[in-house]
Amino acid sequence: MSVQEVEHAVTHFTNDELKTFRKWFTDFDMEQWDKEIEADSNSGRLDSFISKALEEHRAGQSSDI
Repeated sequence: MSVQEVEHAVTHFTNDELKTFRKWFTDFDMEQWDKEIEADSNSGRLDSFISKALEEHRAGQSSDI
């Protein structure tokens, strides 16, 4: 199925169908994001950011949120 076909289908959803689709897509999108972050973390792509954040925290340059 093409993106255009999906777009066409979505434009014909009822309000209830659109609500259900939004919920499903939000959950799906968040799961994909989590997988991407996990892959980046496992590959070491985030190590420099983690090191910098820890360094700043140790230097007293962080605050509670």
